[in-house]
Amino acid sequence: MQWFKSEAGIFVLKVAGIYLLWYLIYELWLLPNGTLDQWVTTNIVAVSAGILEMLGYDFYATGRLIGIGESPGIYLVDGCSGISAIGLFIGFVIAYPGAWIPRIAFVFIGIGVIYLVNIIRIIVLTITQIQAPEMVTVTPDYSTTAIFYVVIVLLCMMWAYFGDNTRAAGSSPEAA
Repeated sequence: MQWFKSEAGIFVLKVAGIYLLWYLIYELWLLPNGTLDQWVTTNIVAVSAGILEMLGYDFYATGRLIGIGESPGIYLVDGCSGISAIGLFIGFVIAYPGAWIPRIAFVFIGIGVIYLVNIIRIIVLTITQIQAPEMVTVTPDYSTTAIFYVVIVLLCMMWAYFGDNTRAAGSSPEAA
């Protein structure tokens, strides 16, 4: 039981509590409502379409559907917005020690990075559908999702390294 009183135990409990709260808010209110996911996914489709246009692809995009040429396209359902993953990231950053101003700045930077990775993920899926259609069933579940969460873990590691002022101050030569 001493573990719960340690810094690591308190941190794990904070992350679990924040994520549980976020999960309940997202799953019970935001996801069923659909408004936020609708807005984010249509925005992701629009930005992805702009990038595909810059890359010279003959694309089509409408609402949550994006595709290239005669392909059936990729339809972004609720949950493909990355909002749930953003909640996981924010939970970690809030729970981990650090000053509040840099923490808030890092949350916004992280949300931007996760958003951009999600756009890249959708572009990769859209191009995969025409370049390697046999991979379309595997790509969303494994490769692009894995990369998506690796980025979130890397962001969390960055916050753990740079955001904890007490660790950084305690490890400096001046503190010795």
